[in-house]
Amino acid sequence: MERNEIAAVLAYIGRLDPRTIRTGPGQARDQIAQWQELLDDVPLATDHGWDVREAIRSHVLDSPYPILPVDVARKWRAHRRDRLDRHTDPTPAADPDDPAAWRVELLRSRNAVAAGLAAPSTHRQITSGGRSRDVAERLREIGSCIPPAVRAELARYRPTRAAREAASASGIPDALSVRCEWCHAPAGAPCRQRRTNPDGTARGNAVRAAPHPSRIDLATARLDRQRAA
Repeated sequence: MERNEIAAVLAYIGRLDPRTIRTGPGQARDQIAQWQELLDDVPLATDHGWDVREAIRSHVLDSPYPILPVDVARKWRAHRRDRLDRHTDPTPAADPDDPAAWRVELLRSRNAVAAGLAAPSTHRQITSGGRSRDVAERLREIGSCIPPAVRAELARYRPTRAAREAASASGIPDALSVRCEWCHAPAGAPCRQRRTNPDGTARGNAVRAAPHPSRIDLATARLDRQRAA
């Protein structure tokens, strides 16, 4: 803090705790010099959680003793230590083959966090450069997380999913996206064989290889409405 900031801080402390007020010209000058010597590297306030007035108010409320410059300096050091403990060095944009530039960028990042000029980076960045992208964006870029050969092998063991994927790829309505009104299969589940006994009760519960025609019609109508909207 500069000399004028120290004077403003002492005036603020005097309003909260009159015991700290120095009335003599020599006493006030010595007090300002002492505080500036100990708080030379302590900022008045930062954009990321530090305000010397908050530290002063906290001391006045919690301690019966008049505040000293070392109390403020210790609170600032504790604040800096907490920020650095929560900070994880992001991958520098510098060339990894240039150790000097790499080290300079890391130190610049740490110093900015310690001084309150930047917020701590609380997670490790696996890749360097650019903003992080969500899963959907990455999948659109690479196509699929399952190789085509593996997907073809899996199709034998999950025919329902394979049929849905094939329908989606060819632009055909996905019948399983709606509930079947005939066999009452919920959305996402395959249709079931539904036979009626002479007394009117339903029997049979085998999975159908293909959806019921009424379910296909319902999915087609839904897709037409979505396209028209």
